[in-house]
Amino acid sequence: MHRSVFRTRQLFWTLISCFMSFCQLSGQGQAQSKPALSEAPAGQQLFSSTCAGCHGLDGRGGEHAANIATNNSVQRLSDRDLARIVRNGFPASGMPGFASRLDNGQIDALIKYLRSLQGQRETVPVPGDPTHGRTLFFGNARCSECHMVDGEGGFLGADLSGYGKTHSPAGIRDAILNPNKNLDPSRGTVVVVTRAGKKLTGLVRNEDNFSLQLQTEDGDFHLLNKSELAQIDRQARSIMPTDYGSRLAKTDLDDLISFLVRTFGTQAARTEEDDDQ
Repeated sequence: MHRSVFRTRQLFWTLISCFMSFCQLSGQGQAQSKPALSEAPAGQQLFSSTCAGCHGLDGRGGEHAANIATNNSVQRLSDRDLARIVRNGFPASGMPGFASRLDNGQIDALIKYLRSLQGQRETVPVPGDPTHGRTLFFGNARCSECHMVDGEGGFLGADLSGYGKTHSPAGIRDAILNPNKNLDPSRGTVVVVTRAGKKLTGLVRNEDNFSLQLQTEDGDFHLLNKSELAQIDRQARSIMPTDYGSRLAKTDLDDLISFLVRTFGTQAARTEEDDDQ
């Protein structure tokens, strides 16, 4: 009973918030100190009037709605899935549907603008064979020992399922060949030695004043008391190998990059094909 009342109240305040935001933003368009809303691209206008009241102007969420810009689970939804949510709403979270207010062209423009907030780049021609690139990823290149794509692979490195959506082919190539460039210090390799003489190398997943959780290259997690450690060596280098330039031929590297660039589009296409069946 309490849960039902809470959901009803949540839906009520979500609708009120969206309506107030629509009125407020429409009024702001008349202010001389700011550009008129009609001067913005169509998708941006629609997002501002329809979505920003709950999800924020940057799409990163607010008090009444989730982050839809940088949330990986939302980024990986196909355009068709997003369009369905916009039309029908998402009752479980209190989001209303907009089928009566937006036509197909407006929804397409809205989704295109959302993709820009998510960092999606325009598709560019990429040389290489993505099929062979996939074979390399899960085979001789050994990428899948640390990285995952479409639910397959390791957990030590980042999930690359949508990586090609937000990174250019040149940027992907640079990340493969120069993994230590612009390295986030929190992603650096850590080597610890216990007082018993055991040496472990990996990435820190959690840490406080008394303990450290380390994930080693084999994927295992180790919860270590700092009082039992003789040494903690934080290194400014990635755990990713730095010799891909010599290990992979240029054509193999092109194939691997082609696979990473096209992975998101391939996954979305599979989703839409499944929906049609």
